[in-house]
Amino acid sequence: SPYRYIGALGARVICDNIPGLVNKQRQLCQRYPDIMQSVGEGAKEWIRECQYQFRHHRWNCSTLDRDHTVFGRVMLRSSREAAFVYAISSAGVVYAITRACSQGELKACGCDPLKRGRAKDERGEFDWGGCSDNINYGIRFAKAFVDAKEKKVKDARALMNLHNNRCGRMAVKRFLKLECKCHGVSGSCTLRTCWLAMSDFRKTGDYLRKKYNGAIQVIMNQDGTGFTVANKNFRKPTKTDLVYFENSPDYCVMDKSAGSLGTAGRVCNKISRGTDGCEVMCCGRGYDTTRVTRVTKCECKFHWCCAVRCKECEDTVDVHTCKAPKRAEWLDQT
Repeated sequence: SPYRYIGALGARVICDNIPGLVNKQRQLCQRYPDIMQSVGEGAKEWIRECQYQFRHHRWNCSTLDRDHTVFGRVMLRSSREAAFVYAISSAGVVYAITRACSQGELKACGCDPLKRGRAKDERGEFDWGGCSDNINYGIRFAKAFVDAKEKKVKDARALMNLHNNRCGRMAVKRFLKLECKCHGVSGSCTLRTCWLAMSDFRKTGDYLRKKYNGAIQVIMNQDGTGFTVANKNFRKPTKTDLVYFENSPDYCVMDKSAGSLGTAGRVCNKISRGTDGCEVMCCGRGYDTTRVTRVTKCECKFHWCCAVRCKECEDTVDVHTCKAPKRAEWLDQT
């Protein structure tokens, strides 16, 4: 990540050399170099999460001609994949900054200063204590930094990106949970000290993945200030829905203009009827089967005290991989 080296070199030099930043982002980068490092860590996290969520799909969140925008041409089309990437990347920035605040890694923020004194939940009263995650700071900074790029232009795509960015930021807040410690005779919970903590990022990923499945295709309204549904039979999008303008490519063959890597060589599941099945994944082109030998740990036994000893077992399995398209068909697309 380009943000990692900011501490060692001057913030100005680094921020001037990160490609693709607009002026406002450059200024924030120079003013908060330590936060930029968290943004870099957050990027790794959301890319991993994106690849986990789409591991069984033709588009598996991998990239073509990796550039500073990470997803290059996939993002040029206003598709539901672009909607998901904007939302999850925005969520990743919120998550990483909020976590860094709580861990005392940033000069500009710490634990949530508003969580002080007494409060109430369905179990009764409790005292705020510990370190509540300062989610509102994470959201404010992510909004200022990530949205700055879209605010340079006021076109339809910028409005789409801003909407999906907001969905991502709010998704992290949705999974804040109250964690408590009991005090009293043998932990009887007559007194509780509580704090707000973010849930694991996987919850945000799962939630946004569901939103991707139910994403709503929209068109701009006539005065250019917002959206209306592309199909009158569908409900209007709410603030928590992902929105997109264009249908996705099928991602079957490599198509550089659409940012599609194609599915040639992808591992598929011969017996599945889902998106990971060879029929769907290979787009009807068929698959090759290779027999491979795997070594796994097996017959593990616990020995007192305190070791687990395992044998190594070999098993032979068939691995199925999608065939490449025939040459002429492939050339048409590139």
